[in-house]
Amino acid sequence: MKILFTGGGTGGHIFPIIAIVRELKRISPERKTAFFYLGPKDNFGKMLLSKEGIRVRIISSGKLRRYLTLKSLFQNIFDLFFRIPIGILESFFYIFILAPDLIFSKGGYGSIPVVIAGKILGVPIFLHESDTVPGFANRFLARFALEVFVSFPNTPGFPKKKMILVGNPIRRELLEGKSEEAMAFFGLSGEKPVVLILGGSQGAQRISDRILEILPEILKDFELIHQCGQKNFQQVKAEAEVVIDKKMAKFYHLFPFLDEEELKKAYAVSDIVVGRAGSGFIFEIAALGKPSILIPLPESAQEHQIKNAYTFAKNGATVVLEEENFTAHFFLERLKFLLSNRQGLERMSLVAKEFARPRAGQIIAEYIIEYLK
Repeated sequence: MKILFTGGGTGGHIFPIIAIVRELKRISPERKTAFFYLGPKDNFGKMLLSKEGIRVRIISSGKLRRYLTLKSLFQNIFDLFFRIPIGILESFFYIFILAPDLIFSKGGYGSIPVVIAGKILGVPIFLHESDTVPGFANRFLARFALEVFVSFPNTPGFPKKKMILVGNPIRRELLEGKSEEAMAFFGLSGEKPVVLILGGSQGAQRISDRILEILPEILKDFELIHQCGQKNFQQVKAEAEVVIDKKMAKFYHLFPFLDEEELKKAYAVSDIVVGRAGSGFIFEIAALGKPSILIPLPESAQEHQIKNAYTFAKNGATVVLEEENFTAHFFLERLKFLLSNRQGLERMSLVAKEFARPRAGQIIAEYIIEYLK
């Protein structure tokens, strides 16, 4: 059996694919299944996929830029009439030779050439949408899919007869962290509540800037694990060293990136989590029942992070702090209020778990196996 995955090339596409592949291996270890990925260049994604035994092939791809400038206009024309057609041809020949039993698309512009080529060649196509509001690529590709798996209820833009509500696949390993191991790994004092701040790959600098403004004040009451992003690490580290008193330095734990093992430990030991509002992150903290503050990325396409955040917050699972209101001291006051209210934290945790769909990857894997019998 051969399964070909495709996606836009971001972590939001790569991690759910990894979750599904792990579930396929777990559910049916006796079945000889070869996994492949076809998509745009992404060295980090290639490394992660290769570790899972997924063979990666790069193709040309383009995207539609919604901001209107003379440069973006020419880029759109070039992508539409050159890069995407080239990607379709590359995908066509690769799929023709590979002859996969099924194509699973996580969407994004990088998947357009693969899905079109697969449809031409008659390969069954499944699609997964992570967000509350589908992007243009997924709305366009849905017409070629047999089924569309969605993460949020009432997702617009897809034929209802094709939609299956499953949630966003998460790596179940992230749910298995142990607080005792985390305390030792991060060198935590255990004297104060632990706040985990995940900057994300986009907009991490703006979150870090606000945190640095009030870092000495935060550390009076809380212990911080702060993932600031690889490109921002040296700058954040240098600024933090200037503003933190040496006696307080033991309460601040800065990382450029947390890999899977580190992240599961950080989740396990944290009392509250602060981050953007990508679907993958929301479904991880929901499955863990973690109280959270979400700061949606305002530049996200169709404002999907803002809509993701408010959908999750509807019954009180999280606090949404839009970036225009994300001032340093207002954030600190919200943090103090939440962590001083134990009953409120317990309710947030309960509601988050009710929202969670931790079996999403398993359900999709079972569906794929049943379809290919």
